[in-house]
Amino acid sequence: MIVIENVRKIYQTKGETVHALRGVSFKIESGEFTAIAGPSGSGKSTLLNLLGGLDQPNSGKILMEGQDITVLSDRELCGLRLKKIGFIFQAFNLIPVLTVLENVEYVMLLQGVSLRVRREKCASILAEVGLKEHLHRLPAELSGGQQQRVAVARAIVSEPALVLADEPTANLDSRTAGDLLDLMAALNEKKKATFVFSSHDPQVLSRARRVVNLHDGQIEL
Repeated sequence: MIVIENVRKIYQTKGETVHALRGVSFKIESGEFTAIAGPSGSGKSTLLNLLGGLDQPNSGKILMEGQDITVLSDRELCGLRLKKIGFIFQAFNLIPVLTVLENVEYVMLLQGVSLRVRREKCASILAEVGLKEHLHRLPAELSGGQQQRVAVARAIVSEPALVLADEPTANLDSRTAGDLLDLMAALNEKKKATFVFSSHDPQVLSRARRVVNLHDGQIEL
């Protein structure tokens, strides 16, 4: 599904040159449940941002279903993210003034999906993640684990081909994190979406079917 070819990313920070990625190359097959592992500063989040089209590499190619996303315009990247990619962030990134149901249906609203279909799909996915009793609550009324479940539901409700999860368990206790990972593994099996995590959490790495190790911006073989 994804081919990363000799990708390099350089940042300039306070006059200092930071080589976040140094010629990274590997492939991700459709339906994988893959973790990108490594210590802080290894380039995990940078790589995930590039896979999601949230940033651009200095050189190299990223092919998604045969299309090089590094040459797409901002508008084309926006369309790609809307149609094919779901995001799960460490900080949840829920819209605080919207209810659980409204947060989950927001992507489909942007996609132009009808109200009836949106509500049916949202009710179904929220039941799957154990939140059917919380549809009309605001994010602030939920625990951290429940908020992350909302974020997972939002990421997968429109059935994207790719789900990117950046340190999704970082703000959760170990039991909640384990339950959430088991949920995502089950959804991976059921929905056949490709999941790619960035994490150094042992619970994530133990559940991943494949681990890609990064160190100082390079893949460790």
